[in-house]
Amino acid sequence: MTITEVVVGCIGSPVSPAADLDVNTAMAPARPAPAPAGRGKAPTPADSLAWVTEEQTHLTPATYERLQAELEDLTTRGRVEIARAIESARALGDLSENGDYHAAKDTQGKMEARIRQLQATLKKAVVVEDTGSSGTVAAGTVVAIRFDGDDEVERFLVGSIEERHEEHDVVSPGSPLGKALLGHGAGEVVEYQTDAGATLRVEIVEVG
Repeated sequence: MTITEVVVGCIGSPVSPAADLDVNTAMAPARPAPAPAGRGKAPTPADSLAWVTEEQTHLTPATYERLQAELEDLTTRGRVEIARAIESARALGDLSENGDYHAAKDTQGKMEARIRQLQATLKKAVVVEDTGSSGTVAAGTVVAIRFDGDDEVERFLVGSIEERHEEHDVVSPGSPLGKALLGHGAGEVVEYQTDAGATLRVEIVEVG
């Protein structure tokens, strides 16, 4: 996988390109979530970025290690590769019509944004184990809930969007829904207010 594929996969929207990095300076040292907008929808990466700047980010051990490895890779191999790509593209001549140069600069900007995001996340990270055995909802817990008026039971992982859970959507413990669930157990009914101002009631069906 190329560095372009790695960075584009992590950052969904373009950002302003950073300054050129040559090979000699590439090694120099160089934000995720409000409640789901609707009932039961997972927060977006952009929302998650806003949340991580304000509060601690709860991560499972596996996710913490994965993010550390990604940061290490981007700040070493990634920066060197993109610096070389920019240098090669500049050698082709006129930058105003140089597609390779502009593509490399765009990738560089996205990579630097991802590096800043990872640094902010890891700086405020709190590593948590699965706490479902306690019987109450906490960061790192998988919780099954039922919205008032619905028969369907939905499962969420309470934690950072960086968890990228394969089976469940992720709800931030700092979101309105997450805050309402924290500290409560199966059989309890909690309420939270959406961004639109509606109040929703949720029954906790199962914890863990």
